[in-house]
Order: sequence, then structure tokens, then C-alpha cells
Amino acid sequence: MVRQVKVSNFSEVQEIVSAAAKCYNDIGVHDMKGSIADAKSILGMMSLDYSHPVKIVCESENDLNQVVKAVRQ
Repeated sequence: MVRQVKVSNFSEVQEIVSAAAKCYNDIGVHDMKGSIADAKSILGMMSLDYSHPVKIVCESENDLNQVVKAVRQ
């Protein structure tokens, strides 16, 4: 499952990491330059380019929805 979201600031990055840490499945975040980070890694997430929307990828729809919801709050 894939969802595209726009991340506007660092607090939203922190929310993604926090929500992903509560999930059982692996969650990846892909930026438009082709870089991929583990959503549970704050250091990996900080290495991505957020000038464009990023894609959040997960095999579980419930986990994916939980992470996307954290960004949109």
C-alpha cells in the first residue's frame, strides 16, 4: 500500500517516526529523488527531501493509515 503526503515541518517528521514506532510492520518513506528511509528511524527520515510530497509505503493498511493520520493532525 502506498500513500503520498506533504510534510511541511520537522514536527510532522517526528509525528511520522512516533506513529511508525508503534506499528508492527516495516514502513518506508520514499522521496522524489529516489531516497528511501525507514519511518522508524529519525536519522533516516531527516535525510529525505521534503520539498515535494513523499510516499509512505507499508504492507499493512492499518499501519499505513495510522502513520498518515499522524501527519494530517
